[in-house]
Amino acid sequence: MGQNRLLRVLDGLERDGRADAVIDAVGRGVRALPLGGVRDALHGRWLGHPVHPLMVQVPIGSWLSAGVLDLRPGRSREAGLLIGVGLAAAVPAALAGAVDWAELHRPQQRVGLVHALANTAAVGLYAASLACRVKGRAGAGRSLGFLGMAAVATGGLLGGHLAYRQASGANHAEEVPHVVSPGWHRIGAVAEFPAGQAVRRSVDDVPVLVVRESGGELHVLADRCSHLAGPLSEGTIEDGCVRCPWHGSVFRLSDGWNVRGPATAPQPAFDARIVDGHVEVRLPTPDREVSGRQGVSR
Repeated sequence: MGQNRLLRVLDGLERDGRADAVIDAVGRGVRALPLGGVRDALHGRWLGHPVHPLMVQVPIGSWLSAGVLDLRPGRSREAGLLIGVGLAAAVPAALAGAVDWAELHRPQQRVGLVHALANTAAVGLYAASLACRVKGRAGAGRSLGFLGMAAVATGGLLGGHLAYRQASGANHAEEVPHVVSPGWHRIGAVAEFPAGQAVRRSVDDVPVLVVRESGGELHVLADRCSHLAGPLSEGTIEDGCVRCPWHGSVFRLSDGWNVRGPATAPQPAFDARIVDGHVEVRLPTPDREVSGRQGVSR
């Protein structure tokens, strides 16, 4: 069985570059917003995964409930109240989606732009529906509400494609503990790791970032950024952290903790030791203390 028509349309949307100039302009604008620490909160760093999918449940649920009430005569006022709740909740949900969208790959941004347009159309239709209800035009309000639900469904379809087909918002380092075999892995002689420099090596074909401090302490993290798999070994090492060169996520070298977004998940961190002048690493087991991350053996 070949690819169905819907998937062909979505794949074509990923490759369509006609709106790239608009994407560049809007992306710059979103990144320039003076959000400060609120930006990481909107990314969902405090939650451990993107907060946008959680926030959209309120407007979608409110509007769906309004649609159910509109199926029964005489419930337009209650449906209007739910529509108003959905409109109010759509604003912070849209802002969270925008800050995530601005830090995506271009094919994801192309789909995300249409996703945003569909949801903007839904907001406009629901706002018009509410206005009609306030003026006593319940029939028009119901019709506009059902059109709004159709727009929401379209936006949801595109959002699902972003999340599950394009892996937007997924933890791109989640597979590391599942593919690295247990035990110690030798990755090179100590001399191959100049102090203060990022070095890329592989463990069971999984790229890792190795940083040796001037005092000899070793830090080893999974190299592919949990945000969108950017190469941390090509990033900047500063103040005990590494900054991803693609979207600016910052991770603590000592334990992989994501101290700044857009990454919402930490980097897998490895134990490290020196044996006979060579560096060996392994993934820690759940019962191993963080303080025992590295040792030196002769």
